[in-house]
Amino acid sequence: MRKPFMSRDQRIIIFTKNPEIGKCKTRLAATIGDKAALSIYEQLLDYTIGFCKKLSFPKKVYYSSAISKFDRWSHSGFYKDKQVDGDLGERMKAAFKKEFKDGAKSVVIIGTDCAQINELDIQEAFRLLFQHEVVIGPADDGGYYLLGMNYLIPELFENKSWSSEYLMSETVATLDANQIDYKLMDAKSDIDIEEDLAKEGFIQFYW
Repeated sequence: MRKPFMSRDQRIIIFTKNPEIGKCKTRLAATIGDKAALSIYEQLLDYTIGFCKKLSFPKKVYYSSAISKFDRWSHSGFYKDKQVDGDLGERMKAAFKKEFKDGAKSVVIIGTDCAQINELDIQEAFRLLFQHEVVIGPADDGGYYLLGMNYLIPELFENKSWSSEYLMSETVATLDANQIDYKLMDAKSDIDIEEDLAKEGFIQFYW
C-alpha cells in the first residue's frame, strides 16, 4: 500500500454552514421538516470532524456566518475563518486565494454534506495533486464533493451554475478549454434531499 503524501504545505478547506434551524439543508427540510434536517446536518458535521481529525496537516474551517469560538470545531488542528460575501464561487475562490497566499502548495476543499467521503479520500486527493494540477471528486447529482489544486485557477469559480446538475460538466469544460491537467476521483453522493438518506446507513435520524 502506497504511503500517503503529507506535508505542512498541504491544507484542507472545509466549507460549513452554521447549524441554525431553518438555515441549513433547506431542500431536505422541505420534506422532513426543519428540526429533523438540522439534526441530520449536525450528524454530518460530526462525521466530517471525525475523519478530518485523523489527518495530520492543517485544516481550515470556513464558516458561512459568524465564527463560533467554542463549538464542535474547537479541536486541535482545526483553524477557523469566515467565508467572504458573494456566491459560492466567489467564496471558494477567496478561500483558495487566502490559503495559497499563506504559503500552501496544494489545497483541497470539501463541504459537510457528503457521508461517503473519508480520510483516505483526502489522502488520495493530495497524492493525485503530485501528478496533476487539479483533482475533482464528482457528486452523483452533477456537482462535486471535493476540489483540489496546486495553484489558484480563478476560471473554475467564474460563470458556473452553482448548486445545479451542470456544475461538474461546466467545470470540466473550463479545465479542457484551458488545457489544465486534471484527475477525477470516484463519484459519491451528497445528502441534499430525503431520497439521499436511504443511501447512508450510518445516519440515525428522528422526526
